[in-house]
Amino acid sequence: MEEEDQRKVTDLVVDLVRRLLPQQNPNSPHFSQSLRYALRILSSCLNPSISPDADAIAESIKRRLATLGNSSDALTFADLYTKFASKNGPGSVHNKWAVLYLLKIISEDRKTAKNGMDFSFLLPNLGLNDDEMGNNVRVLNGKDNREKGWKNGVLLVSKDPENLREISFREFGNLVKEENEVTEEVLVRDVLYACQGIDGKYVKFDSNLGGYALLDSVKVPRATRIIVRKLCELGWLFRKVKGYISESMDRFPAEDVGAVGQAFCAALLDELSEYYKLLAVLEAQSMNPIPLVSENASSGNYLSLRRLSVWLAEPMVKMRLMAVLVDKCKVLRGGAMASSIHLHAQHGDPLVHDFMRQLLRRVCSPLFEMVRSWVLEGELEDIFAEFFIVGQPVKAESLWREGYRLHAGMLPSFISQSLAQRILRTGKSINFLRVCCDDRGWAAAATEAAAAAGTTTRRGGLGYGETDALESLVMEAAKRIDKHLLDVIYKRYKFKEHCLAIKRYLLLGQGDFVQYLMDIVGPELSEPANTISSFKLAGLLESAIRSSNAQYDDPDILDRLRVKMMPHGSGDRGWDVFSLEYDARVPLDTVFTESVMMRYLRIFNFLWKLRRVEHALIGAWKTMKPNCITSHAFTKLQRAVKLQLLSTLRRCQVLWDEMNHFVTNLQYYIMFEVLEVSWSNFSNEMEVAKDLDDLLAAHEKYLHSIVEKSLLGERSQTLYKSLFVLFDLILQFRYHADRLYEGIHELQARTVESSLNSRDKKKSRRQEKDKSSEPGSWISEGRKALTQRASEFLQNMGQDLEALATEYTSSLESFLAHLPVQQHIDLKFLLFRLDFTEFYSQQHPTV
Repeated sequence: MEEEDQRKVTDLVVDLVRRLLPQQNPNSPHFSQSLRYALRILSSCLNPSISPDADAIAESIKRRLATLGNSSDALTFADLYTKFASKNGPGSVHNKWAVLYLLKIISEDRKTAKNGMDFSFLLPNLGLNDDEMGNNVRVLNGKDNREKGWKNGVLLVSKDPENLREISFREFGNLVKEENEVTEEVLVRDVLYACQGIDGKYVKFDSNLGGYALLDSVKVPRATRIIVRKLCELGWLFRKVKGYISESMDRFPAEDVGAVGQAFCAALLDELSEYYKLLAVLEAQSMNPIPLVSENASSGNYLSLRRLSVWLAEPMVKMRLMAVLVDKCKVLRGGAMASSIHLHAQHGDPLVHDFMRQLLRRVCSPLFEMVRSWVLEGELEDIFAEFFIVGQPVKAESLWREGYRLHAGMLPSFISQSLAQRILRTGKSINFLRVCCDDRGWAAAATEAAAAAGTTTRRGGLGYGETDALESLVMEAAKRIDKHLLDVIYKRYKFKEHCLAIKRYLLLGQGDFVQYLMDIVGPELSEPANTISSFKLAGLLESAIRSSNAQYDDPDILDRLRVKMMPHGSGDRGWDVFSLEYDARVPLDTVFTESVMMRYLRIFNFLWKLRRVEHALIGAWKTMKPNCITSHAFTKLQRAVKLQLLSTLRRCQVLWDEMNHFVTNLQYYIMFEVLEVSWSNFSNEMEVAKDLDDLLAAHEKYLHSIVEKSLLGERSQTLYKSLFVLFDLILQFRYHADRLYEGIHELQARTVESSLNSRDKKKSRRQEKDKSSEPGSWISEGRKALTQRASEFLQNMGQDLEALATEYTSSLESFLAHLPVQQHIDLKFLLFRLDFTEFYSQQHPTV
């Protein structure tokens, strides 16, 4: 049905053109052109090209009447329009503007008819007369038509003839103009399309140029082409920003996008939304011409290219910034992305500064939320690894040292290193209290910190630009939570008491306990290491505790003290493998880690060896004391043997004095100058420690001081080896001293036995016969043989002692020679104590 109606309309138009051009052949080109022109006119829009404003039209009519000198008509028209405009309701005219516009066009049509127009380029009429047209159509023909070059006149519609003719002519002119050149209105429309990333009719995206450009076939002035190219830069920037957003949102929730990247995309989308609103306004303005109030003014388009460049100046700046940020942030995420954006915010232009500040507030929102959650709750909400604090699963004893660390690559540049360290420590403290100490008191401390800092514990309380508020919150939280942590460590877990226990037992500060322990385990430790039972040693340890003041210590502390047998070889003795260990449980094992306890074990072994040497010298003295040997026992010996005996005893006594002098001063130095001074400094630093890091640093300093001053450091290895050579020589001296006095005791016994009276002679002979059967007996060959054997024994012992003394003196000189070159001042003080009489320095100037 629609096709049939369309065919009827077309046939009617063809018939109309045939009647208008009766002399033309329907198959001729001129007839076909006229038919296309007629169809174009009939299919064009005939709406007026001005704004439908009744007051403006009325004012234009009144002003025109006044200009023509018809003041009374103008007043009459004003009065009539007032009454006309006030008529509302049923029976009134609703479209008052159309009525006024019709009257104005009729008036202009009359004026045009009087002045005359050249319509030779329009279609001629059918050649009908006035009677045939009736009241609806009037024909202009006759003599005037021939004079003006009109062949048969022009067909005019009586209702609004001039308006239809002018609008049709304008539509035709625009169509013809578009076929030959591009108007500014069209270019504005294409530029607006390009700003949205859409190809227009004449402005398209050129992949070779990498941007939007006007087609080369379009003939426009050079200035117009330049301004179009500048405006189209906005479209290229828009494509880059939009492409980044689309790509990032398609990949989310991939780890390389993350929450910060998503926030960045959301902020960019918000800016693009404002940009879309501006483009919508501009596009609406480009479609509406300027409202006219004067009949002589031409109705041009409101939005020109130059006006468009003014409108787009600020969006261009913002879009350039967003494009630069997109290029910088393509391979960045998390804190690194925030740092890169923050660098561009340091700008002197207020527009750029405010724009970047607003953008950063959106971008940094996830980071500040992570900081708030970490500082106040100890939660690491970082599923995309964007935070500058990284956690890893570790054991409880390694939680503080290895559980969390700073990731420098993710640290935003607007957060200082010191603030980042404080943030790290605060969250670590909460997790340490929660995991290692099983404590929940940190929650109240965090709430108090938030209240003191003027913020809340809820989400969204912090943002970019509030660095002072962030520092205040972190400092308040750190101060309260660290104080609570130290209170738990000191009071609930008795850290100071455990440190003192380690000093008393592992560092051998409990004198009566150490002395009794050494007395009762000495015989056992003299046996081969593989034959010693650790259970028996544990029992002896318990006995030493019960027999000394250690029994009054806290049972929990005594329960942690245990015997440890170190790995040993086939030739090791018990003295070489025996040690004590202290079981530091959670959370104390954060301070007393495995490596720390190994250093304590090194110190214990050194102090245990020193105490063993001291014990050996004391044992030798007990053997050497004067009442063990009586001079009357040797009255019957030869004078030479007596002198030899006294010389050997004197050499042994002098050597013991030298060794005892060295060991006593060394032990005093270790126990007082090293252990007590270090402990005093450690106690003072424990009192002023503000957090667990300070406590760990103080303990590390304490332990390092002991190791360095005790010759156990890396720089004192030469001294350490020399010192242990001296210890071995002292132990050898104990062996030689025991041999000497055992031999003397046996000589004394044999001498007394050889001087028995005659009435016991028979008995003594019998005993002599039994003794003679013993190998090495001194009286098997009589008094002469006894004297000879005693002389040989004393001579051998004298040689052994002399060799030992020579080696000891040489080793001691080497040890003393290395002390002045040590960097630690206390080691130089040790030289002063050992050589306070300048005996060694006078005897050996190199010392």
